[in-house]
Amino acid sequence: MDIQGLDGDGYIAREGSLERVPAEFTAVVDAARERIAAAFGPDRLHSAYLYGSVPRGTAVPGVSDLDLLLALHRAPTPDDRRAAGALEAALDADFPQVDGVGVLLFDTGTLLSELERHDLGWFVACLCTPLLGEDLAERLPRYRPDALLARETNGDLGLALPGWRARLAAAGSDADLHALSRSVSRRLVRTGFTLVMPRCNGWTSDLTASAEAFAAHYPDRADGMRLAAAVARTPTSDRATLAVLIDGLAPWLAAEYTAVHGEKAPRP
Repeated sequence: MDIQGLDGDGYIAREGSLERVPAEFTAVVDAARERIAAAFGPDRLHSAYLYGSVPRGTAVPGVSDLDLLLALHRAPTPDDRRAAGALEAALDADFPQVDGVGVLLFDTGTLLSELERHDLGWFVACLCTPLLGEDLAERLPRYRPDALLARETNGDLGLALPGWRARLAAAGSDADLHALSRSVSRRLVRTGFTLVMPRCNGWTSDLTASAEAFAAHYPDRADGMRLAAAVARTPTSDRATLAVLIDGLAPWLAAEYTAVHGEKAPRP
């Protein structure tokens, strides 16, 4: 499979833009911009970003969620997190074209730190679209799809497994299982792609393309990754399917990732 997503110099190109936002989502993006500014203000907010299917132009009304990242001047406080939660709930309630709203909070010191240079920094520079304020990408390097980026983005998959198993055991509703299946499957597909990303020498956020790129290099595990991609597109409440992903594909993928790229630098 031909994976591209690079600029003319071989660096990962920023994948989204406000010009790509589908017309059905313009109103919610405009409302997000206004409400973020009102809720946080210039003393707290450095900049705000969109990421995911909406700025990539692939969002489906009533199916896709709205993903936001806020860069704050200082470390997020409990009040900041409450404000973000209220923003999520209000946007989700007021705009039926989005199925859920997520707001990530980080401070600029973390996003620009050396430790996060090839994880959160890369995420902002390549996968986030500026919505408000100064673009932090101007203070970050360009990135190639190399082994360093692979290690620092997803070289910690194994740390997620105990939490996934605990959430599966504790899930008491279809809604809980849907949320778990969505997060697990997306993480597995993205990790499967970054495992082979240096060999593909390219970048994509497309779930199907990611799964097929992985399958080309690991045909014996192709069915499992294609299952993960299918669940990522259409979440499930089937516990057996989740068990296949969490107890079957995930441990193998974590071990293979460590063997190929090493472990991600530890975080506090």
